[in-house]
Amino acid sequence: PTLLSHNFVKLFPVKVKMSAFASLPAVMQPKEEDIQMMLSANVHSGTKNSDDSMKEYIWRRRQDGIYILNIGKTWEKLMLAARVIVSIENPRDVIAISARPYGMRAVLKYSHYTGSNSIAGRFTPGTFTNQITKQYKEPRLLIVTDPRTDSQAVKESSYVNIPVIALCDSDSPLQFVDIAIPANNKGKLSIGLMYWMLAREVLRLRGAISRETDWDVPVDLFFHRDIEELKRADDEQAAKAAQAAAPVYEAEPVVEEPVAEEVPEGSFAEVADAAFVAAPDAAAGWDAAAAPENEW
Repeated sequence: PTLLSHNFVKLFPVKVKMSAFASLPAVMQPKEEDIQMMLSANVHSGTKNSDDSMKEYIWRRRQDGIYILNIGKTWEKLMLAARVIVSIENPRDVIAISARPYGMRAVLKYSHYTGSNSIAGRFTPGTFTNQITKQYKEPRLLIVTDPRTDSQAVKESSYVNIPVIALCDSDSPLQFVDIAIPANNKGKLSIGLMYWMLAREVLRLRGAISRETDWDVPVDLFFHRDIEELKRADDEQAAKAAQAAAPVYEAEPVVEEPVAEEVPEGSFAEVADAAFVAAPDAAAGWDAAAAPENEW
């Protein structure tokens, strides 16, 4: 059976609310739209492999071998991570890291709206431990997109006692990870949605936005965008704009050219013979006039 069937969408959130969300306040309970967005972005879809430390976050396994994560645990850990982030007085002391290309845009947007720092791309070794480097930083909290891809940052954070919040898939190692948010960290929609929800909850806890109204920032801004797709879209838009701005000329009326009359076969031969016979008579005067002799 498919996970997005009517029965799964209808029964799974009810089961989650009765078990995992019982410890959360009524204000922090998820809405039906939040659960539907998480299902649409495949936040619950894991991999065919599983780590032993992630067993408590796995709900079941599909017939094709893919593990399904418990969305109830995902929401509960997301709320816990937001409360930990808000407890940091200076937002600049929080660093969001993503070496995975699908998470670079989400990390930058999260830092923009929450006021934290971000490291998108390659992590320079020694950023947290070597004070001589120009990129040396002393954060109080670390947010990691993938503990396996960002293993260098997670390892250095353990040396300097920096707590780590990480998006963990079914096969992610949890060593040196303090708060694991079970979610699909390999899809661009899932990563963007998780950072969007985390930023929204942080702003709500800070009082910057209200829970009664929707956040005016669309989730599409957190999704990864391919450069080639953007160039292709820009070229198509420019071609349409040029076509719309081009002047329209009215078609000129077609003037029919007169068609030459066909010459009968016999008449053409008679005209040619008459011209040949008249030629010697016209040239008869040429022989009568002798050429002048040059006197030397």
